[in-house]
Amino acid sequence: EERLLDYSARIIRLTEKMTKSPAKKHVSNQLLRSGTAPMAHHGEAQAAESPKDFIHKFRIALKELRETSRWLKLAQRVPLVTKPDLLSELLDETEQLIRIFHKSISTAQKKLK
Repeated sequence: EERLLDYSARIIRLTEKMTKSPAKKHVSNQLLRSGTAPMAHHGEAQAAESPKDFIHKFRIALKELRETSRWLKLAQRVPLVTKPDLLSELLDETEQLIRIFHKSISTAQKKLK
């Protein structure tokens, strides 16, 4: 939970700096939505009504993390931030979270069977 809270806070701080051009505004809005959603879906998964519901909510969080990864890569490539190299650390954290969620889903599916 703490890691996802920190991740969401980093996404918010990043998007707060991206508001000058139409492209920056568009990407920052997408990043804000997809980058903070995993935290909420993780919370929903903790209150899942069944193992299948837990897996479903984790899959949604995983989908949002993958989307966030793509938006971050775009912001880095354009670049939409003054120091695009600084996004590498956030991209790395995104990839780590993707692996964690993927493994959690896999483990939950094995337990379900």
